[in-house]
Amino acid sequence: MTLLLGIDIGTSSSKGVLTGTDGRLVAQAQREHRTDTPRPGWVEHDAETVWWRDFTELTRELLARVPEGESVAALGVSGIGPCLLPVDRDGTPLRPAILYGVDTRAGRQIDDQTRRYGAQRVLERCGSPLSSQSLGPKIAWLREEEPDTYRRAHRWYMASSFLAHRLTGAYVLDHHSASQCTPLYDLRRREWIEEWCEEIGPGLQWPTLVWPSQTVGTVTPEAALLTGLPAGLPVVAGTIDAWAEATAVGATRPGDLMLMYGTTMFLVNVLAEPRPDERLWCTAGAFAGTYCLAGGMATSGAVTGWLADLTGSDYGTLTAEAAALPPGAEGLLMLPYFAGERTPVFDPDARGVIAGLTLRHQRGHLYRAALEATAYGVRHNLAAFTEAGGALDRVVAVGGGARELWTRIVSDVTGRTQHVPRHTIGAAYGDAFLAAVGAGLARPEDIGDWNPIEHTVHPDPDHREVYQQLYDHYLRLYPDTRELAHTLAARQHTDSQR
Repeated sequence: MTLLLGIDIGTSSSKGVLTGTDGRLVAQAQREHRTDTPRPGWVEHDAETVWWRDFTELTRELLARVPEGESVAALGVSGIGPCLLPVDRDGTPLRPAILYGVDTRAGRQIDDQTRRYGAQRVLERCGSPLSSQSLGPKIAWLREEEPDTYRRAHRWYMASSFLAHRLTGAYVLDHHSASQCTPLYDLRRREWIEEWCEEIGPGLQWPTLVWPSQTVGTVTPEAALLTGLPAGLPVVAGTIDAWAEATAVGATRPGDLMLMYGTTMFLVNVLAEPRPDERLWCTAGAFAGTYCLAGGMATSGAVTGWLADLTGSDYGTLTAEAAALPPGAEGLLMLPYFAGERTPVFDPDARGVIAGLTLRHQRGHLYRAALEATAYGVRHNLAAFTEAGGALDRVVAVGGGARELWTRIVSDVTGRTQHVPRHTIGAAYGDAFLAAVGAGLARPEDIGDWNPIEHTVHPDPDHREVYQQLYDHYLRLYPDTRELAHTLAARQHTDSQR
């Protein structure tokens, strides 16, 4: 049987899968990796030791598990984004990659570009406001703060485009990833804004634009030696992980919404036409002819991971303790802005708050409060989606965090039923499907057969009233603590530079 290979580079781990052309899962593998935070607000990956090493290790492990008589027909890749990895003329990375919206170093450049181009003009032309998620301010930061590095820079990559280049030699970027490069990409015309690209990134070469399922080349003999992949294997462009993940669970039609439970929480609502809103990102979709509204919380699983490390507990124990508690964690309310917040508040200097603590509260209370805080954040984003004109006809849950307790709390808080597909292993599965589409072995609409819905999570009406009250308190907690949070954030920035 012909097989498809998908590899995804995530924030804290990378995953790979082998599938059949019918979606059958043949094998999967995973690698944990390090994410560096050299200063508050800085979040980086070393492209060689994280992106490329993870890719080669996962590829070799999965190829060793190809059943006798079968072969790989195509490869898809995805990764975190939008990211900025500058490379020299030889393709050698010049510094660690600056990651997506969780990296908040370019605040001044965001303000500068907003003043220069105009907030409304950027929103109308690019689909999204300038924020920590935007690539343009990160390029300007590199040019202004690390001029020696910038002078040597020839091209720039995201995780998926870096892997595609290493494998095939192509310098490409998919339209969806480009649509997150605010203010460099025109969403309606689907092309680079040449004059703004030259102003913000003078001297840089810009990648050719393609669609995620488009074959951009084949594995070169040199890459074959390094990876074990067969020379000549077709490689599709791939995309940012959240959109590969949305593809994996069939959130590809207008009215579909994907909730991605991971280190961060990400939401993608598919649209038939662009509907820019200053609280969200409006982007190109994974397939030609579609658009998306997207939202992202800066932390979700990152907070639960922090709690697990802080308490020295495993997730099973914390989940059991949290599940035994009533809704509301017996009077605890958390604001999950531990790394600032992205949508819908766009505040890199927001900070986490835990309100209502007493000596009787234990680690299980904190864990449940963290899960509920994520659910309140999801509800806050869904309200913005609806007000912007998005249609939330079907909600699909995916990701490593899509576990029973967490999804149940999110449904209770939001009042939304969630559909959970057979495979929730993430973007790598979507990469394999995109590879199948690029190789002519599947059609976009075939994903429902690949990955059917297996169960649903319904909201509990008995919890509606208590969660409505707590959500109202949650909405007040941020504006009530914002000024103090900003003061403390400024002190943190100062202390980190001493």
